[in-house]
Amino acid sequence: MAQNCIGGALSPSKTLTPKCIPINHPNPSSLSSSSLRKLILTKSKKCLPLSVCISASMSSSQQHQPPLSLEALKTSEHRNKFLNAIQSSLSNCLSETHLDLTVPGLKSKTRGKVRDIYDGGNYLVLVTTDRQSAFDRVLASIPFKGQVLNETSLWWLNKSQHIVPNAVVSAPDKNVTIAKKCLVFPIEFVVRGYVTGSTDTSLWTVYKKVVRNYCGNVLPDDYEETSKRALQLFAYGQRVAIKHGLVLVDTKYEFGKAPDGTVFLVDEVHIPDSSRYWIGHSYQEHFWNGLEPENVDKEFLRLWFNDHCNPYEDKVLPDAPGGLVSELAWRYIFLFETITNSSFEIPTTKEPIHDRITQNVSQALKSLL
Repeated sequence: MAQNCIGGALSPSKTLTPKCIPINHPNPSSLSSSSLRKLILTKSKKCLPLSVCISASMSSSQQHQPPLSLEALKTSEHRNKFLNAIQSSLSNCLSETHLDLTVPGLKSKTRGKVRDIYDGGNYLVLVTTDRQSAFDRVLASIPFKGQVLNETSLWWLNKSQHIVPNAVVSAPDKNVTIAKKCLVFPIEFVVRGYVTGSTDTSLWTVYKKVVRNYCGNVLPDDYEETSKRALQLFAYGQRVAIKHGLVLVDTKYEFGKAPDGTVFLVDEVHIPDSSRYWIGHSYQEHFWNGLEPENVDKEFLRLWFNDHCNPYEDKVLPDAPGGLVSELAWRYIFLFETITNSSFEIPTTKEPIHDRITQNVSQALKSLL
């Protein structure tokens, strides 16, 4: 399956550099839909619709199962079971951590939009919080989000080691990953299978303004190997997603180099914070009717804020409605369970999350000394 484009973004900028956008349409900018269809090429160079590709990629047993549906996602009994736990945890999210004050040996803290990163000498302790970011801002705190993202990323990192090794050392807590220190390349590799998006920096937003030469960053020598790995990871991710009735639309990767020169995959992989996922079964119908694809990532939260404020310029943003927060928490859990084919385990202990993390990280660091 041919990939449409890859971009590299020089950190900390969020601008992208597409490598190619092969869109087979006489006038793509005239389409009313907010996304343009990806071309899927066979060896005979024929263009196949996405629905054909999805059907061909599924086993016969999978094709007899009911297709994923956003409506079913909203009304299932399974969802209702999780919503009770989600709503009772709205006031108990992990919004901030201070392990530098509670765990011996941690030297300093770097606060990202979602993760808190601690210096542990030869290792980094990465704590995925429940903070929800978009538009380069923190918009809300989502129950269980940190656990979902950390466990989703660990699953993908484990499954993709045949493509590129990663820096993970251990995962001592549901919200924590300990990784080897690497010299991180100052580039985010953004791979896109579709021209889509709603923010000012999204590829669709600039494309519909007839911008065809986007950024033109000069990339370092390491670009060739890492871009190759990024495309391989994306192709693998798309294959896995399609088998589960989902479309991996786009994502981003980061790489680093160990002291011995080994290139590692670092940071999160294929999580709904840094990736877009659509429901595969309904994509084709929505595309031809000029409708937004059914998504199971945070895009609907972005769209809500776009409709109610200027999220880039307004100093104070409206609070995300509780129902929207709960729905996002459920969709993240749904995505984890769908991709990994496993059940999400809600913590049963009433121990404060920060105390639990402190204890688990302390024990893990002692074992590494």
